[in-house]
Amino acid sequence: MTLSRRGLLGLAGAAGAAGTWGAGTPGTARALARAAPDGPPGGAAGAAAGAAPVAAAGPAPGSAAGAAGGAAGGDRVRTGFERLAADGYAVLAGQRVGVVTNPTGITADARHLVDVLHADERVDLVAVFGPEHGFRGTAQAGGSEGAGRDPATGLPVYDTYDKSGQALADVFTAAGIDTVVFDIQDVGARFYTYIWTLYDCMRAAALAGKAVVVLDRPNPVGGRRAAGPVLQRPYASFVGREPIALAHGMTAGELAGLFAGEFLPGGGRAGEAVRLRVVRMAGWRRESFFDATGLPWVPPSPNMPTPATALAYAGTCLFEGTNLSEGRGTTTPFELVGAEGVDRRWAEAANALELSGVWFREAYFTPSFSKHAGKTCGGVRLLVHDREAFDPVRAGIGLLVTARRTWSGFAWRADHWIDRLTGSDRVRRMVDAGAGVEEVAADWAAGLAGFAAVREKYLLYP
Repeated sequence: MTLSRRGLLGLAGAAGAAGTWGAGTPGTARALARAAPDGPPGGAAGAAAGAAPVAAAGPAPGSAAGAAGGAAGGDRVRTGFERLAADGYAVLAGQRVGVVTNPTGITADARHLVDVLHADERVDLVAVFGPEHGFRGTAQAGGSEGAGRDPATGLPVYDTYDKSGQALADVFTAAGIDTVVFDIQDVGARFYTYIWTLYDCMRAAALAGKAVVVLDRPNPVGGRRAAGPVLQRPYASFVGREPIALAHGMTAGELAGLFAGEFLPGGGRAGEAVRLRVVRMAGWRRESFFDATGLPWVPPSPNMPTPATALAYAGTCLFEGTNLSEGRGTTTPFELVGAEGVDRRWAEAANALELSGVWFREAYFTPSFSKHAGKTCGGVRLLVHDREAFDPVRAGIGLLVTARRTWSGFAWRADHWIDRLTGSDRVRRMVDAGAGVEEVAADWAAGLAGFAAVREKYLLYP
């Protein structure tokens, strides 16, 4: 693959800037590029402490800069990668680079950033790291592709899945890198593991003395607010390492700042903080859903086929903690939920809750794999008719409450996986005690308010 410098710079149609958090005290974000051309982001993260912005070069007159965004118009979102390219990869100069990514790490014209970086003489790309599902995204939930070589570039591919702490730091050291670059599309839910891959990579990088660069991407369900219960530390796992809300309402770059400021200060060798730089997007606003970004959607994992899946996921993934199917093995996972023996009474009970923004349609389906594979299931299909009003976490709780009331076969998984997903045993115990949606939500309200106050300090976008 060959690609000119002019063509690469043309991937970004607007001037950009990179932001960073330094080794500040817990709770203090140190952000750069507050006066970036896309306007000042919200939150207190803008209080840069003695840091100077890194300017990103704009397109040269007569360049192909407009071509990347032509079809979507001039107002589409520019990702962190595009702004990195527009700046000539300045933040990676002189460094041996490893990239943590998967099929979502693409340019605006759908090329993979590993191919683009490998072809550019300004970047010394030496390794690729695959998360859950793998670098090429072929593995199902709870799996990875293992280690090997990327046939397109010949680069070594290392497996990060199920590795953390010193074990992951040793992988970075063995790969011979100076800087870890993270570029993966998240979906906005605490139990979607890519954000904890980011967290683990940040911690491991600090232990190994490596820097971290996060190339930011949109939260596809918007970032207006956080929702749901906050994790309690005794229930920490790979589906939730630290106390954040179930639906966090943040981008990966914003979460990286929160991780560095609240959970990982002084976590490296000899008490070093994480050396983190976040390359912000241009043009993204907190109220934007993915279809407003002008960017191509690539499924971040095999059972996340569309942005509509992501919209429901923070609520219906809770059914992983039950004996009901969450729709894996169908064409609309997480929009369908059910089991053998469930009938129309569940949809009727769910609709009677009159939850904002969503209807529940009686539905029948036969999963091709996962729970109830090959068996006809009855259940519900979520139909979101008002995305602004829809709260996926309340919808998920409403479905749990009504499933337990209307189907005698309802059961939690024996390992109480629901407690890992919700972040404590409170939801399970309250549902078992007959509590309703509002009672359950009231129980997490204080914790959510506390998280929302902390979250505000790390928001980078208006």
